[in-house]
Amino acid sequence: MSDCSNDCSSCGLDCASRQEPKPEDFLVKLAEGNKVGKVIGIVSGKGGVGKSMVTSLLAGASRREGYRTAILDGDITGPSIPKSFGVKENLFGNADGLIVPAESDNGIKLVSVNLMLSNETDPVIWRGPVLGGVIKQFWGETAWGDVDYMFVDMPPGTGDVPLTIFQSIPLDGIIIVASPQELVGMIVEKAGNMARMMNVPILGLIENMSYVECPHCGEKISLFGESHIDEIAQTYHVPVLARIPVNPEMAKACDEGKIAWFENQYMEQAMETIQKL
Repeated sequence: MSDCSNDCSSCGLDCASRQEPKPEDFLVKLAEGNKVGKVIGIVSGKGGVGKSMVTSLLAGASRREGYRTAILDGDITGPSIPKSFGVKENLFGNADGLIVPAESDNGIKLVSVNLMLSNETDPVIWRGPVLGGVIKQFWGETAWGDVDYMFVDMPPGTGDVPLTIFQSIPLDGIIIVASPQELVGMIVEKAGNMARMMNVPILGLIENMSYVECPHCGEKISLFGESHIDEIAQTYHVPVLARIPVNPEMAKACDEGKIAWFENQYMEQAMETIQKL
């Protein structure tokens, strides 16, 4: 206002400078000419439960059904997506100054910090604000083109970088990945509560390392004890979308960079849920 004294303590007017920012004020816009249909975040309360594996399987399932698919590797300090798809070429910029995403053999677009390093084993020792800036750049300054489904491999926990993703990227929903241990179940609830606080729908839960199937008789053995995934699903009134076994062939496909070609039916229910959005 023209007659503003800049002393809010003595002013009773409800002007723009006094208003709390709205959630949409934090969203980063895509670069002009790009379009992303649905954005799904893959979340875990802790590391090591297979979040990146689930992200890769979902992207592979989406691509096999003919959808234009992309992955934003938001786990900046622990990126593993490029290795799973056997992608090694460095990212580069186009004439408009936008990042050109890499592509897997079957056409999945990928952006990851590991594709910006001289050596893929170099550690990323950056502070929170820098990490958040990279997330915003990956989303808003990349030449994504026309994408039907984007999967965001989010860092574990509920810290600064997951918060940046929740606030900066318009997530249509999240899928929470867990392992069977009860402690992990408690940690999963933290991730779920964060999603609720950020008003992002929880589409369902996926349990990784759910069991081992005997190669001789087909018996399913609960390697890590009794599962608690159904109890957690009831807490949030969401479905269990998949129970993924410990599968040496799947692990081998990741190690060899061939996860895009790993045939499986693990993600069928998850894809059906995503397609209904």
